Parts: sequence; structure tokens; C-alpha cells
Amino acid sequence: MKIIHAADIHLGAKMDSKFPKHVYDKRKEELRNTFKRMVEYAENNGINVIILSGDVFDKDNPYKKDKEFFYSIVRKNPQIDFIYLRGNHDIAVDYDGDPIDNLKVFDNQWKSYTYGKVVISGIEITAENSTSLYSSLSLDKDTVNIVALHGQVGDSHGKDKINLKKLRGKNIDYLALGHVHKYQLNKLDDRAVYCYSGCLEGRGFDEPEEHGFVLLEVDNGVSSTFIPFAERKILIADVDISGLRDAYQVFVAIKEAVRFDKNNIYRVNLTGTIDFDVERLESDVEKYLSAECFYVDVKDCTGKTLDIHKYDGDTSLRGEFVRCVYESPDYTDEEKAKIITYGLKALKGDDIEL
Repeated sequence: MKIIHAADIHLGAKMDSKFPKHVYDKRKEELRNTFKRMVEYAENNGINVIILSGDVFDKDNPYKKDKEFFYSIVRKNPQIDFIYLRGNHDIAVDYDGDPIDNLKVFDNQWKSYTYGKVVISGIEITAENSTSLYSSLSLDKDTVNIVALHGQVGDSHGKDKINLKKLRGKNIDYLALGHVHKYQLNKLDDRAVYCYSGCLEGRGFDEPEEHGFVLLEVDNGVSSTFIPFAERKILIADVDISGLRDAYQVFVAIKEAVRFDKNNIYRVNLTGTIDFDVERLESDVEKYLSAECFYVDVKDCTGKTLDIHKYDGDTSLRGEFVRCVYESPDYTDEEKAKIITYGLKALKGDDIEL
């Protein structure tokens, strides 16, 4: 038997605010499409159960179009059972349409679905059941037991928390988790592993690298394989540009350091030490790199060297500002460098990230 374990789809989620509108809109569309593609993968590979371990939707009152999208896919694939555990983002979502036979849900009491010798159990963790749920879990040692939960693993219990110690020795074969957006696989006890499938698509620069779902193959036990499935990777690279003098030189250095893929999204952090007079560095480098990938965001994280004599004859507001900060006894040299860096950016009208 083959089963898909997925989680944290977050239909309706906002994308990274750093994305321009055309990228933002495209990524929202791709998030939905990746879920649809995953279901098509299941259909084409003889998979008749998909476990969704929480946060199918990004909020308790999802947009109508997102609800219609999800339930329509479930309804149109009656050969697949969708076993849906609500998470902390969508715990209050209720389906209020006509019954869908292949939509299986959990609630705040343990519930199980049986497929031959395979039993899939789950419970939604609340403040009220967060202590008692461990003692009330009873699994047959002679069945293959998959347990779905949503929360952060640790050694404590509470709402949205999973106490791993209290799940050991419970005859679990595979613990299908949601909540953490990065794939993780670890040993639970001598019989079981626990696994976060991660999210299907990275939504911003805080969710980089591979994303996808987990394919379970069940016989006498459970074997699992992570399947990278995202439409695009989000990748982050640090590039030292010390000593470079203009945006084109920086572009060349980045090209030498980063192997770009036209399908992916990149954040390039510029590091090292450069001169203060580099104008509009981030935006200029982004323009040079725009043809190299789907989208690139350049962040200037460099330190600055300051030649105060360059501003001796500068009677503009910029020159007065630099001299005023430089001559102040109230700041260290490092603090002066930061103040001048952000001040010159502000005077140019650039965005500032503190």
C-alpha cells in the first residue's frame, strides 16, 4: 500500500512581502497548482490515501475560492481518501457542503481509519486534551499504525505541542506530523520514526531549499521517501564583494559564486567591505541578474569604509550629514558606519532593512 503524507499547504497564504506583485501573484497560483499536481501524482502512481497533517488552509475562515478549490479536488478524486487533520491555522474550519465520502476528518478525540492491516489514527490537540491524549491512545501491536498529529515536538505537552516521550512504546510505526515547514525525519523508538513532511512550497526567504511531500510504502512496516515537488526552490547565497568598485563587478562576482537556475528564486546577501559611494547597489545588481532566474532579491549586508575627505567640499545635505555623524563624539566608529550607511540610503530613497 502507498500513502502520501503532506502538511502545511496553507491555501490562501500571503507570499513574502518582498516579492513584487507579479511574483507574489504567480507564487499564490503555484501554491494551489502544486497541491493539484500532488493529487495527480497520487492518481498516476496507485496511491489511494493522502494524509494531510494540518494547515490545509492558512486561516480559520479561508477564502471561498480556496475552500471550493480544495473540496472540489477531493470530490473529483473519489478513488483517493483524503484524511484531513486540522492544524493551528485551520482548527475552526468546518465543511458545510454535501457529504464527501472520501473526505475523512479527525476531531478532539482519537479516531482511526482502517485499510486492511494499516490503521491511520489522529487527534486534534487542544488545551483540554493535551495531557490526556497520550494515555487514551491504544494501538494494536499486530497492525501497522500510522498516527497523524500537528504541533511542535518536545518534552512538554500543551496546545500545539507534542510530547514525544509519551508516544514511545505505543506501537506506532510512523508518526505523520505537520507544523514545521521543513522536512525532518527522526527516530521515535525502536519501532517508529517521526516525520515532518514540510510544506509543499516555500512562501518566502524564511522557507528556503527543497519542499515536497513524503511517500510511504507500507508492507509489514513503513518505509518513507521524501519527494521534492515544489514548483521552484528558494535559495540563499552569501557573496563577499570586498574591494569591488561598481555594480557590474559585483554582478560578475555573483555569477562566479552562484550557479543560477532560471526556474528558481534567489536571495543574494552581499558581504565584505566596500566604499560608501556605491550608489543604488542592490537595485543595479538585481537588474543585471534579472535574466538569470525567475526572481532575485539582493540584500546589501556589507560593512563600509569611509574616506571622510571625499566629503570635504560636498555642500549638499549628504555631505553635511556625513560630516556631522563622523565628527560626533557620541558614537563608536562601527556605529558611525551603520548610521551613515542607512542615512545615505534614506537620502537616496532606497528601502532600508534594520
